[in-house]
Amino acid sequence: MSVGEKITLIRKDNNLSQEAMGEALGVSRQAISKWESGVSHS
Repeated sequence: MSVGEKITLIRKDNNLSQEAMGEALGVSRQAISKWESGVSHS
C-alpha cells in the first residue's frame, strides 16, 4: 500500500473530505489530492 493509499484510507475512515483534511492539517485541498494520487511527496 502506497502512502497516498494510506492517506486516502485514513481520510475516508474519518469521514473527511479532502478539503476538511486539508484544513485540519493546514494545507490546501489540492495538496491532499496530490498526496493521494502520488503526484507530490512534499
